[in-house]
Formats: sequence, structure tokens, C-alpha cells
Amino acid sequence: MWEPKYLYKQNKNRQMKLLSEDKKNDVLVSMVKLIRANAHTILEANKKDIEAFNKEDQAMYDRLILNEKKIDGMIQAIEEVHVQADPVGKVIESKTLDSGLEIINKTAPFGTIMIIYESRPDVTVEATVLAFKANNKILLKGGKEAINSNKAIVELWHQALAENDLNTGYIQLLTMNREETQEFLKNPSEPLDLIVPRGGERLIKFVKDHAKCAVLVSGRGNNFLYVDTESDWQQVIKVILNAKTHKISACNALDKIVVNKNIADYEAKLKDLNAVLKSNGVSVLVDENAHNVLAENTLIENESVWYEEFLEMKCLVGTVASLEEAINQINTYSGGHSATIMTTNTTTAQQFMEQVDCAAVYHNASTRFTDGGQLGAGAELAISTDKLHHRGPLGLKELVTNKYYVYGDGHVRV
Repeated sequence: MWEPKYLYKQNKNRQMKLLSEDKKNDVLVSMVKLIRANAHTILEANKKDIEAFNKEDQAMYDRLILNEKKIDGMIQAIEEVHVQADPVGKVIESKTLDSGLEIINKTAPFGTIMIIYESRPDVTVEATVLAFKANNKILLKGGKEAINSNKAIVELWHQALAENDLNTGYIQLLTMNREETQEFLKNPSEPLDLIVPRGGERLIKFVKDHAKCAVLVSGRGNNFLYVDTESDWQQVIKVILNAKTHKISACNALDKIVVNKNIADYEAKLKDLNAVLKSNGVSVLVDENAHNVLAENTLIENESVWYEEFLEMKCLVGTVASLEEAINQINTYSGGHSATIMTTNTTTAQQFMEQVDCAAVYHNASTRFTDGGQLGAGAELAISTDKLHHRGPLGLKELVTNKYYVYGDGHVRV
């Protein structure tokens, strides 16, 4: 029988026992103290990862590198979860039937969650604190490029658990290659209840092809912004620059811009947009209609480019003839993550927001706000683009399922 030898500690229990909110919070308090006391150790481990990394992939490099600001972000994520209410055991619905049978539907832990992610060692803190506070076990499969950073952080988690007399098996780091990961997904050493692949399309497809449990897709962006005929042009430029250039490695970064060709001064505005993007270091691809105005730009060769998530200083500018065409184009090509309309017409905005099929839709705002903290959900495990069981930021309240408690007095069904 195949045995995984790369788990720090095997634990055959399906899920961790229900812990009190105070007990879980004590672990979080311990972890904050440990990160503060050992920040230098984390940064030294990260330095080893950086030195071994091929810096040609700028987006992955940006996600890999840690600094004091990111360490502070880890601490903040834990502190935010610490003050949030325990999501387990909350009554969703309670009713007593005519028969006298009492039905209570309560929130309950998933059990064991596995997250597969690339590069970002800060996820090793954010994903774990959420899973743990929601009373789930978590298996962390980080990328090999962040192995030293992840090991250093998980060792601190284990110390925090041990300080509070808890089994370190609740938080496990998996160090597997691709073949071992594939085998583990097919034949896990313990039951898995949920897998969250947080990365590009290749990773998502790999997990979906091999996993035997529920998979919640996260990470793919390919976000769109539509410029309506009624829009504040200065506002358009401001939002586009923020969405495109603020953080290119984020899944909420902007990739595609579609401009209504019936906008006033259409050619001048298209040229202005092109010039502003290029002056800010963004390479601009164009579709056939935009190429008629921006002939010096690279014309896309086929429609497959519309499906791509760039994760670099590159965008695609195209044109549409109507709101309906823009909505159809976004629903056809986007990753279902985020989409923005720039317009001063609230009726147009509402139609766009109701008909575009994305996890987050915006009116006159940057897609960069699709983030748990920015949307008021606190720390996030990921941004889900699936519709079951939740879409958008996976915060603490979303890392539970439900369970029915049924109370009778000798009831039988007739």
C-alpha cells in the first residue's frame, strides 16, 4: 500500500475535536507572539528561497518575497481572526414540527481542508488561522519555491499548538513532488473534505482531474473593465492604472479593457489611454477594431488571448458597440473573478452588475478591492470563483458547513 512519507505527522482522525473558542484564541495569541519573536528566522528562511528562485517570473517572485511589511500583515491577519466570533455551532434555523419533532440546523466544521498554493508563504499563515479557528484540520501543500519559508512558519504553528497542549497534527505541511501529489489526491492517507487549489489554470485542472472530494476553485483572475459612453474620463484613467499596475501578481489585477466605440472623442480617448498605459510600463495588445486606431500596437492573433490571465505589466484593449456586447464579452472570456463598469449612469451600472457573471462586480471602482480585508470579510483563505458553496472571499464564516440536530421523543415515521 502506498504510504505518504512527507507528512510531518500522520493523524488518521477525520477531523479535529471541537475546541472552545477560548482555546483556539489562545493558540492565535501564542502564534502572534512567536511570529514577533521569530520574524528574523522567517526572513532568513525566505532569503534561502529567494536565492534559489528564477527571478524571470516576476509575478511569482513578488508573491514569494517576504519583508517586514508582509510579516506585519501575517500578524494582522491572525489578530483580525482572533476578534471574529467562532463560526462553529451557530444556529442557522430552528423549528418544531406539528409532530413535536424539533429541528435545529447549525454550522459545523468541514473536517479536513487541503490547500494547494504556489509561492506565497503568507498564505501559510492566513489559510491556517482561518481553517483552525473554524475547527478544521488543514493540509498545506505549498510550492517547492517557498519550502524553507513554509517550514519555518509551520514550525511556529506547531509550537503554538504545543504551548496550548494541542496535537500538532491539526496543521500539516506536505512536501510532495507532482507525482506524489497526484497519488495523494487519488488515494489520500486520510479522508479529505475540501481541496482549494489557489493558483493558475494548470494547477486547477491538475487538482480537478485527480481529486476525489469537493474542489473549490480559486485564484484565476482575467478581470475586465468596461468603459461606457457616459463616463468620467479622468476617473476611468485613475481606476485603470490602479487596477492594472498596483500589484500585477494579484488575481484581482486588471487584464482586459473594453471601450464603447460610441463614446465621445473615441479615437482621442483610445490614444490617450494607450499613451498613459505605456508611460506607466504597461505593454498594450489590441483587437482588430482598436488596431484601426492604435496601428502601432501588437494585434492579437486569435481570440484565445481573451481567456488569458496575464500576471504581468500587459493588458488587452478592445472595443464594443454596446453595453450588451460588453456584458456578453465578459461572460464569455473572463475568469468569473471581478469586473468593473465605468459609467455615470446608475441604471446602466445596475444592468451591468446584475448581468455580468462574476464573483465581484464594480461600479466606478478598481478590481483590486476583491480581497477579504478590503471587502470587510477579514483574512481570506482564497477568492472563490465557484458558485458552491460560496463565491468571493473565503473568510472565517465561509469555512464551515452545516449539520441538522433532530430531537424526538420516540418518533417514528409512518
